[in-house]
Amino acid sequence: MPKQIQVNIPPESAYNEELTKNFIAAYLKINKNDISGIRILKRSIDARKQETKINVSAIIYFGKQKPMPLITNEFKYQNVENQLPVIIIGAGPAGIFAALRLIELGLKPIIIEQGKDVHQRKKDIAQINRNEALNPLSNYCFGQGGAGAFSDGKLHTRSTKKGNISRILEIFHLNGANENVLYDAHPHIGSDKLPDIIENLMNTILKYGGEVHYNTKLTDILIKNNKIAGCQTADGKEFKAKALILATGHSARDIYELLQKKNLALQAAGFAMGVRVEHSQTLIDTIQYHSLIKTNFLPPASYTLTTQIDERGVYSFCMCPGGHIVPAVSAENQIVVNGMSVAKRNSPFANSGIVVEIRPEDVPEQFQKYGAFAGLRFQQYLENLAFTNNGGKGQTAPAQRVTDFVTGKLSASLPKSSYLPGLISSPLHFWLPKSISIRLQKGFMIFDRRMRGFLTNDAVVVGVESRTSSPVRILRDKETMQHIEVQGLFPCGEGAGYAGGITSSAMDGENAAAKVAEFLGKV
Repeated sequence: MPKQIQVNIPPESAYNEELTKNFIAAYLKINKNDISGIRILKRSIDARKQETKINVSAIIYFGKQKPMPLITNEFKYQNVENQLPVIIIGAGPAGIFAALRLIELGLKPIIIEQGKDVHQRKKDIAQINRNEALNPLSNYCFGQGGAGAFSDGKLHTRSTKKGNISRILEIFHLNGANENVLYDAHPHIGSDKLPDIIENLMNTILKYGGEVHYNTKLTDILIKNNKIAGCQTADGKEFKAKALILATGHSARDIYELLQKKNLALQAAGFAMGVRVEHSQTLIDTIQYHSLIKTNFLPPASYTLTTQIDERGVYSFCMCPGGHIVPAVSAENQIVVNGMSVAKRNSPFANSGIVVEIRPEDVPEQFQKYGAFAGLRFQQYLENLAFTNNGGKGQTAPAQRVTDFVTGKLSASLPKSSYLPGLISSPLHFWLPKSISIRLQKGFMIFDRRMRGFLTNDAVVVGVESRTSSPVRILRDKETMQHIEVQGLFPCGEGAGYAGGITSSAMDGENAAAKVAEFLGKV
């Protein structure tokens, strides 16, 4: 009989298949040749004590027993070229996974994406990194793969009630992601691997009869008698369908404007804003793993930090070990920063957003007149403010040494950084809204007590981290996932305000596709 075990494995053995087998054989007091296979169920790092261990849950097989398959879900795609069409606006995780699920359910997805395919996006992103030019339709936010395409590719989510997480992870693995995304506690793919995986996903959609239209900007959603009739695009094309999935991501502000013009229900949502902090990865490794001994056997260390300051959360967001800070701007006269890592996470830097919770009632009075757009206008204001404090040098970002930020001093110089467009010394503590800067200052001091050495003048804060989530929610019915006023309109993903991150957005897209099938009588 197979035997399920849970064991702590030393780092030097945990990430090598043969050494893991040797350790488990010794643990079970058997000959390693008696083990016919090992199926890892879960793997996580336990660095709570001085000696870091790797927690592994696995099923061990013996003799002629064969390990259970890695893939446990069935994916039955069918040709849908001549089936009922469903329009999908946006080719990010929500849109892509909605399209794949529609194909399984016998419906034809028609994806409309204003940006370029993922490989053409690389050229526009390179121009931003060189501080040369910004394409507002093709950048770190927009284009095939959405904002997740050039991120760390984190697949960890706490949204366990949103859907079948294993389906999402298995689809990524089947399309090129390493098998460890199926069992690592904090799986990630890497920004260097994601483009090819996204291309594979899109090729599946095309293979089974779906359509994908790049460089095609939505200009109108066609509604007749409170029912979806189709959409129009900037090139004069009109697409007809009885169902439309809106999966445009949290930065597609023009979509919110369009919905407002059509008097469709929107709501201000809570969000967060702050800065991105960057340390040396060696420092974070030393803090988290308690020393540098054996760290060559361990992945670059990450951290999760959270606290409450004056009744509002202050927390780390999208932590990127061995990563880079990138310009996540999507319009002129803005500075927006985010983080990314390649698969090996081999940059000498570690970065994370450190942000402050902002509830709708926290938005300054001057923006409250915008109603559902109050938070959106505040978000834009902060991004424009960061731009005016960068010395007028394109995507050069305002920055300050962390200790100087906390003590309220302008930094005379700045440490080296991974941010390619470059940094300029700026008093972020002065020009950030006090509701944000004071909480960040207090938060950094608390975080330093939890991670001794976190508060250091060798680290830098870079402004601004403002796109953690959408400050606008597109209201939908809880049961049908349709907009509360329009039949056949299915808002989903981060842009609708119902997901956060790649995996939860993908699950929301799948759920929307299933509800579309119900609506069109396909199930």
